[in-house]
Amino acid sequence: MEPVSENQSTPGQSTSPTTSSEVMVALADGLSPAVITVNGLDRPGVTAAFFRVLSSRGVQVLDVEQSLFRGRLNLAALVGYRAADIDSLITGLNDTLRGYGQTVTVEPRERLEPNRVASTHAVVVLGNPVTASHISQIGQTLANYGANIDTIAGIADYPVTGLELKITIADPTPGGGVSLRKALAQLTGEIGVDIAIERAGLIRRSKRLICFDCDSTLITGEVIEMLAAHAGREEEVAEVTARAMRGELDFAQSLRERVRALAGLDASVIDEVAKNIVLTPGARTTIQTLKQMGYRAAVVSGGFIQVLEGLAEELDLDYVRANTLEIKDGKLTGNVTGEIVDRAAKARFLTEFAEDSGLLMHQTVAVGDGANDIDMLSAAGLGIAFNAKPALREVADASVNHPFLDEVLHILGISRDEIDGATREQRGDVHRVPLDS
Repeated sequence: MEPVSENQSTPGQSTSPTTSSEVMVALADGLSPAVITVNGLDRPGVTAAFFRVLSSRGVQVLDVEQSLFRGRLNLAALVGYRAADIDSLITGLNDTLRGYGQTVTVEPRERLEPNRVASTHAVVVLGNPVTASHISQIGQTLANYGANIDTIAGIADYPVTGLELKITIADPTPGGGVSLRKALAQLTGEIGVDIAIERAGLIRRSKRLICFDCDSTLITGEVIEMLAAHAGREEEVAEVTARAMRGELDFAQSLRERVRALAGLDASVIDEVAKNIVLTPGARTTIQTLKQMGYRAAVVSGGFIQVLEGLAEELDLDYVRANTLEIKDGKLTGNVTGEIVDRAAKARFLTEFAEDSGLLMHQTVAVGDGANDIDMLSAAGLGIAFNAKPALREVADASVNHPFLDEVLHILGISRDEIDGATREQRGDVHRVPLDS
């Protein structure tokens, strides 16, 4: 018998299929189980050659997994083979795949293990950089709470490094992962990488509506401060804004106070401010990608509809709600008209958008940065705090602490390759902006 690897063992007698109820497909009569692995530099034809050898020995295929990592192929198969054919099978695999530069390992098993169980949760790790120490600490935290890492895969190399860990927690019942979630949230603050955990499976992939706060989330800066700069009162207004976002002031009261500072401004400043709005890095890519996936996109803002209407049209947003500045005789009066879009209104609008879209609330995502987004993020199926104030981070399901909105896509399980593919399909190319060191 030609040895395949140092851990090669001689098979015993053919074993009977396990009676475990978890096994959906049994071995055919007279076959024994084995795991065969192949690895080496990727070349065309390796997989075809592998299965050609198996076919010639009458092998039953029960499970297969193949992956490509930085040009290296990893192929594994759970098979059933006839004990009398083991020497021929090993020789055939070695002789055939050696020509492709592959290493083969055959591991006969005494019994057929149960099928792999679906992971209960997905953990997304995002950082620049992500170090071995970070992964070590995350792994230890998971182990401390009885969670097992099933798979790890890279999902992003720009603008941050992104890894997705599929895990199985000790208590998969609703609420069973609360303590682990809290521990990972604490670890995020300690090690400086973003860690998000969400239940895996169909619910994660069922989301179809995303709602953004505007100021300091979808766009950089605060619109009301940009308007106030024209009145020479930017610092005064910025201080009130900061207190409101921290939850120290009632939002409606603070909005009226700040808008009064705009009294007498020519209405033309609205168009000037609208032209100078800067999207948060990754915002356009995030919305375009999600729209291509069938999402509806919305913005709910404590800012002003007159400033946002053009942006909403440019981004092809499905819904937009914001406050309305009162204008008389071509001047801002220092008042707002109609309902104020405050903390409670944001959550109510999200619910209305979901109902209009025929969606349930667990299919919604909300992204914001301030205390007035608390109700909206709490109501959403997934609430993401984006470079947020502590009051919001405490209630959010996940937090992003890097200035790139496309991290939201990675939290949703969308890889960089998928994002770039969608961009190529829409624009024909992918342009990556150089990042500051």
